[in-house]
Amino acid sequence: MKVTLLSAAVAAAALSLPAAAEVALTPGQLEAAGYVFQGTADCEFNKKVHVSAIAGKPGHFKLDFDKASYTVVPEETTTGAVRLEDKKNGIVWLQIPAKSMLMSAKLGRRLVDSCLHPEQRKLVASN
Repeated sequence: MKVTLLSAAVAAAALSLPAAAEVALTPGQLEAAGYVFQGTADCEFNKKVHVSAIAGKPGHFKLDFDKASYTVVPEETTTGAVRLEDKKNGIVWLQIPAKSMLMSAKLGRRLVDSCLHPEQRKLVASN
């Protein structure tokens, strides 16, 4: 019986947590949001990822891939990479100067790689 009560208590606590899109972002997250390339990135296997800002929610972005949409927010990094996450769904978008990739933390693998936004194409071409 204690296990059932504990499980119910944990479930109730989890339900009372605010969704990621409702959590206030830190100044570092808001700064990182300024480095996000918005628009469509062309990826391997003719896939596309589209990232756009969510109006009225600074630092929040909508990420579209295949037929799914995710609300992602920046996470601070020490490497300079831009990392957008939807922790609830386990989605991670990594953006570095040479490319971007979409990963599933839940599946433990990349969903798509070698994504290039037009700004990244310019950076790659200039090197």
